[in-house]
Amino acid sequence: MEGLEGKLKGLSIARRSRPEEPTYLLDVALQPGGLLAVSCSNFTIRLHNKDTLNQVGEYRGHSGPLCGVTFAHGSSELLYSGSADGTVRAWDVRRPGSAAVQVFKSDASHCYCSFDLSCGDTLLCAGTEQVNDEDSFLVFWDSRKPGAGLLGVYSESHSDDVTQVCFHPRDKNRVASGSTDGLVNVFDLSRGAEEEALLATCNSGSSAGSVCWSGADYTRLLCLSHDEGLHLWDLGRLDTDEPLTIFSASDARSLTPLADGGGVDYLVGGGWLEEAQKLLVVGGKNSGELHLMECDGGGLRLLGSLEGGHASTVRCFLWDAAGEALVTGGEDAQLLLWKPGGEELKTEKRESMKSKSALKLKSRPHKTHGYEREKKAT
Repeated sequence: MEGLEGKLKGLSIARRSRPEEPTYLLDVALQPGGLLAVSCSNFTIRLHNKDTLNQVGEYRGHSGPLCGVTFAHGSSELLYSGSADGTVRAWDVRRPGSAAVQVFKSDASHCYCSFDLSCGDTLLCAGTEQVNDEDSFLVFWDSRKPGAGLLGVYSESHSDDVTQVCFHPRDKNRVASGSTDGLVNVFDLSRGAEEEALLATCNSGSSAGSVCWSGADYTRLLCLSHDEGLHLWDLGRLDTDEPLTIFSASDARSLTPLADGGGVDYLVGGGWLEEAQKLLVVGGKNSGELHLMECDGGGLRLLGSLEGGHASTVRCFLWDAAGEALVTGGEDAQLLLWKPGGEELKTEKRESMKSKSALKLKSRPHKTHGYEREKKAT
């Protein structure tokens, strides 16, 4: 931990990308080959060199808000993006600016607000917005057969927008989904039908915003809610009498006192750092400051703070373990690269470019179901 904490405390701005067009940066993904993909609120996807942040390409094709980007794990020349326009698209990063090489669709009424690709690159899953005021769906495709139609649909487990789909990093059949209905569901797709596949349902008590797998064996789930709640569950306890909840807070903003005695204004997200075996949670101030925290059963602990970078809310981050660097993007249209001892070529601070977001969060009443365990066969 001392090594990681020292690296995080030593971070400073090494590079800053300043696109001409003001647009929110919503999500960022890293390709092992050296590219960053950034989804933007103007429905475009930008490619950047991960070391210089120079823009090297752009994709246009989506006609609705983007819900994420991810690179294929085995064939890193493929980049996937999902959108509320009802498509998941695959792009060839060797041909920047070209049309999508694959397009995945389901029912015409489906608008996607989340998606993910399995660790084996064989399954795509997208979560829909609520349809007809009562239904929402998880839809599945074989990513190798875009023209073959859907593999299947789960329709009974969520009753509102499916805000997050997250495949397990090592088990191609395990996937978690979060929703504005407050529930986080975990499925084992090898079991087939939805009812049999549902392993556990955990209740966030609010609108689930982001979900990520963590822990040494990736048996833990972190959930951050849209109203800044934080919940950590251990699915390794499913077959025991121990509670799944390791830590839970309905409002985590004040859990980590900052130097001024206050707390963060919002939580950006979380990520498991495999090399350090630690769960990193990033929070921010509305002024643009970032605060890096460790999360475990005891809650949050401040590891380091970053200033002088963003001028408004940060929307996304990733940790590049190989480059020992942090990448952040936000509503000021800036993409920043933070490295230990980094020295920015140009030091003037970016003024706020905050504009009307193309991505609006819906507010709905939340269900209050408790979590359910899988019943052991007798």
